[in-house]
Amino acid sequence: QVQLVESGGGLVQAGGSLRLTCEASGDTFRPYSMSWFYQAPGKVHEFVGGINWMSGTTDYSDSVKGRFTVSRDNTGGTVYLQMNNLKPEDTGVYFCTADIYYRGRGYVNRFANDVTYWGQGTQVTISS
Repeated sequence: QVQLVESGGGLVQAGGSLRLTCEASGDTFRPYSMSWFYQAPGKVHEFVGGINWMSGTTDYSDSVKGRFTVSRDNTGGTVYLQMNNLKPEDTGVYFCTADIYYRGRGYVNRFANDVTYWGQGTQVTISS
């Protein structure tokens, strides 16, 4: 079965940068999109950004657009989240997810209820 494993989280001061990596394993891994979600303390999962696996089209939440970038390896099941100009409000657990169902051309999943596979998450803490 498919497993998603995140890495790269840690403690960073405000204004700093961090790059998260998600590595997928599984012989039949064929997502339509992969997305990053985060969960702040006491909050529900919220969409951060994602990428359509075939086209490379990306989509971002308004809160991170211009600061974060989602990218992928062209030959493997690896996705990255480059996080720049980090703010204390970015603190939380970041999850890598995959959606295996076709929902439209160039679609990027933004909804937790439509996630097929979840990683276990990696903690990101931004200090003031």
